[in-house]
Amino acid sequence: MPRTARIALNRPIRRLFDYLVPDHIILQQGQRVTVPFGRQSATGLVADTDVVPPEGITLKPVRSVCEEWPALPAETFRLLSWAADYYQHPLGECLFTALPPALRRGRPAVEKKEAYWQACGDPALLPGNAIRQRELLVWLQRQPGSVSGKQIVQAGFTQSQVKSLHGRELVFEAPPPDPAGVPQEIRNRIPELSRAQRDAADQLPLPANGFAAALLFGITGSGKTELYLYYLKHYLGDRDQALVLVPEINLTPQTVARFQHYFGSRIVVWHSALNDGERLTTWLKVRSGEPVIMIGTRSAVLLPFTGLKTIVVDEEHDSSYKQGEGFRYSGRDTAVYRAHLNNCPVILGSATPSMESYYNALCGKYSLIRLEERAGKARPPRIKLLDIRSRPLEGGLSRPALEAINKCLQEGQQALVFVNRRGFAPIMMCFDCGHMVECPRCDTRLTYHRRDRAMRCHHCDFQTAATDHCPKCNSDAFKPVGQGTERTEDILTTQFPDTPVVRVDRDSTQRKGSIQGILEKVNSGRPCILVGTQMLAKGHDFPNVTLVVVVNADGGLFSVDFRAPEQLIQTLLQVSGRAGRGTRPGQVLIQTCHSDHPLLRSLAEGYYLPVADQMLAEREAGQLPPYRAMAIFRAEAETMEKSLQLLDTIKPQALSDKVEIWGPLPALIARRADRHRAQLVLLCNNRKYLNHRLARVCESLDQSRQPAGLKWMIDVDPQETG
Repeated sequence: MPRTARIALNRPIRRLFDYLVPDHIILQQGQRVTVPFGRQSATGLVADTDVVPPEGITLKPVRSVCEEWPALPAETFRLLSWAADYYQHPLGECLFTALPPALRRGRPAVEKKEAYWQACGDPALLPGNAIRQRELLVWLQRQPGSVSGKQIVQAGFTQSQVKSLHGRELVFEAPPPDPAGVPQEIRNRIPELSRAQRDAADQLPLPANGFAAALLFGITGSGKTELYLYYLKHYLGDRDQALVLVPEINLTPQTVARFQHYFGSRIVVWHSALNDGERLTTWLKVRSGEPVIMIGTRSAVLLPFTGLKTIVVDEEHDSSYKQGEGFRYSGRDTAVYRAHLNNCPVILGSATPSMESYYNALCGKYSLIRLEERAGKARPPRIKLLDIRSRPLEGGLSRPALEAINKCLQEGQQALVFVNRRGFAPIMMCFDCGHMVECPRCDTRLTYHRRDRAMRCHHCDFQTAATDHCPKCNSDAFKPVGQGTERTEDILTTQFPDTPVVRVDRDSTQRKGSIQGILEKVNSGRPCILVGTQMLAKGHDFPNVTLVVVVNADGGLFSVDFRAPEQLIQTLLQVSGRAGRGTRPGQVLIQTCHSDHPLLRSLAEGYYLPVADQMLAEREAGQLPPYRAMAIFRAEAETMEKSLQLLDTIKPQALSDKVEIWGPLPALIARRADRHRAQLVLLCNNRKYLNHRLARVCESLDQSRQPAGLKWMIDVDPQETG
C-alpha cells in the first residue's frame, strides 16, 4: 500500500491535503515539506501520516523535505491543534503562525552565519590616510574577545573598513564568543525582596511540582517584576527555558534591560518590530532548546519551545493579549493551556486582574496570591474625584488640576496628564450650521490633527486636509470640540512655558527608538509634564512622577459594551499607579461629571478587588462572561442587507435550547472602510457544547459558497462586543 501524508498549508481554508510519500522520504508530524499545489509549489507542514485518502482521487507526491526534523515538536503541534479547534480557525494558518516569515516562505531553517572579527596587527602598519581603519583596529584591540559585524556597524564603522583590514591581514575571522557564557558577576546578582514580596514568592507554584496556575494580584508599584526575577533566579535551571509575556512592544525595552541585568545573554525578545533575520535567529534558538528566557508579545506563546519550565504573563488583564483579526486567539488563555501541556507553572500577574482570571481564582482553578504593599518606602497614591460640572475648563483641564500641576513642578517633581485620545480634537464642528466632518468610509467622525493640518479617521486611516472654514456653509465659526493629546500639550505648553511637555501617543512614537528617547528624558528626573494615552498607563516606572491627572474618566461608564466598566477601572488604576513610585507620596486627580457613580466612588478608595467583586456580581446577574461562554459571528459586506442576510442563515444552525442568541444586529460602528458590519452573539452555559455548535456552523459555512465581497468571521471569547 502506498504511503500517504496529510499536509497543512498556509491557506484560509479548513481542509488539509493528501499527498503520496515517495519511498526515499521519511516524514514526521510537524515537519516542513515542499508540495505541488496547483501550478505552483507550496511549503506545508505534516499534520498526519499514513492516512486513508478519499476514493477516486489521484494523489500527487511530496516533492521534498525542508529539514530532517519537525519544525513543530509534538507539544507545540498539540497546542496549535487545540487552539485551532477552540478558536474555530483553519489548522493550516494556526500552525504557520508558529513559524517565522522566512520559514513560511520556504527558506532553509539555517541561521545566516555572522562573521566575528578580532585584531591581530599593529595600527602603525596602516598608511597615514587610513584614519577610520586605524580607529577601527584600535577599537577592536580594546574589545575583550571577538566582535560581530553587527556590533562593528553599531559602533559607527563599516563592513568595507573591516574587509580592508582583513585584506591587510590586520584582523582575522574568529569564532564567536561562548553563547552559554553568562559572566559569574551576573550569575551572582539576586533581586532583594521586601518581606511582603518574600511572602508572595513563597506561595508561587514551583516548576518541580508540575502544572499549576497562580494569579498574582500585586498593586501598582508592589514590585511584581522583581518577584518574577527572583523566582526565575531561584527555580529555573541553567538548561531550562522560560517565557515572559508582556502586552505591548513599548514595554519590551524597559523589561529587557531589567532582565538582562540578572540573566545576561540568556534573554531573547520576540515582537512584531523584529526583522525576518532576527526572527529566524531567535526561533532557531528556541527550537534547538537553548536555555533562553524569552520576553515577548502574545505570539511568543506559540513558538516551538522544547525545554519550557515556567510561563509568566505580565499585565494579564490587558486586551492586547487577544488577537483582533485572523487567528483570534488569546495569548493569556493559550499560555495557561500551554503550561498544562508542558506540565509547568504559569504565573498571571496584574494590579487589576481580568474578571475571567479573578473568577477562576475564586473558583479554586487558580491560586490567588496577594501583594498589597508597594516596594521600598513608596505608598499607594491618594485618589481624588474632581467633579467638573459647571467648572470652566482650559483645554479640558480644570483650574484645580492646573494648580496641582503647578505645585508639583515647583517642588521639582514630574506630572502625568492622561488623555485617552490622540490628535488635537475628536470633532470639528461649525457653530453656525452645526456641521461635523464625518469619515466618508466609516460611521464615525474625523479627528483633527493640528500638527499635520489633517483630518484623520482612526478606524480606516482615511485622511484629508483640514480647513479653517466650514465645508458646508463656509463659515469661519468652524472650531475643534473636545480634547486630544495635541490640544492638551498646547494648553500645558502655554500654561507652563519653562517646563518641557512630553507627548506620548502613537503619533509621537512612530520612529524606531523614539519611545526609548522619551523614557530616557523622563528618567533623568528633571521636572516635566507627560501627556499621553494608554501607552503611559502600563508597566512604566517613573520615580519622580508624583501627580497624575485624568482629563476625562466618564467614557466607559455608559458604553453598550459590558466590558467597558472593567476596562475603564483597570485603565484608571493602572495610570494612577504611575504616581508616587519613588520616595515622595503620590496624588491622583480624576476629572469626572459623575463623581457620585458607585464604580468611581469605589475606585477612589484605591482598592481593586472590592470593585471587581461588584462587577462580577453584575456579570452574574446578567449571566455574562465569565458565568457563560460567549462567541460572536461577524459579517461584513458592501451593504448592511447582505451582512444581515448571512447572519440570518447562520442563526437557525446555531439555534438550540442550550444556546441564547442575540441578533443579528448592526455593529456599534456599522460601516468601517466602506464595509457594512453586523454581528450575531451566542451565549451558553456549557463551553464544550457551544464549541461543538460553532464547529458545525463553521463547517457548513465553509461548504457553502458565499457571494463575492461577503466575509464572515468568528470570535470566541470576544474582548469587544460592540
